[in-house]
Amino acid sequence: MEYLVTMTTHVPEGTPEQAVDEVRAREAAHSRELAAQRHLLRLWRPPLAPGEWRSLGLFAATDAGQLEEVLASMPLRVWRTDEVTPLSPHPNDPGLAPSKGATEFLTTFVIRVPEGTPAQVVQETETREARSAKELAAGGHLIRLWTLPAQPGEGRALGLWQAADAAEMQAILESLPLDAWMTVQTTPLSRHPSDPAG
Repeated sequence: MEYLVTMTTHVPEGTPEQAVDEVRAREAAHSRELAAQRHLLRLWRPPLAPGEWRSLGLFAATDAGQLEEVLASMPLRVWRTDEVTPLSPHPNDPGLAPSKGATEFLTTFVIRVPEGTPAQVVQETETREARSAKELAAGGHLIRLWTLPAQPGEGRALGLWQAADAAEMQAILESLPLDAWMTVQTTPLSRHPSDPAG
């Protein structure tokens, strides 16, 4: 099973810089070990405020218990809090690897079909969405797609994309057949130095 983990680090005030550097070096070495074990799949940095220390990680584990063991083994965990989001397979997931040097984006989709929409219209729109996902994957834009836990009456998904810039990413999202029914949150990503894909 795959998990998206938001990792936020708060180094205690007064911690010597040398101690921080040592823990970071051990974290980088351990990240390489976790990548070799196929537990750490990807690592990114989202946009950060000054002084903020946060990373997003894509992890694989058999269950939540094993994931907790993996996260607890990381040296920065002594100063870090983790927010875990379980990811489920999505039928339109292309399962691709990223291109080197491409700009990546995470999108969180919330889909709400308007009440009274005929079932045939919903089915046709979902079919066009699946076809669009295949085309965007073939064009190198859609890399991964997961289903997220959702409230009744809505669908939620997490997407990993590549685009030249934010404007192209926005144009891609607006081209999706489900666009009229979706609310989208887009997060631009930069590569983390310990990203296994780097």
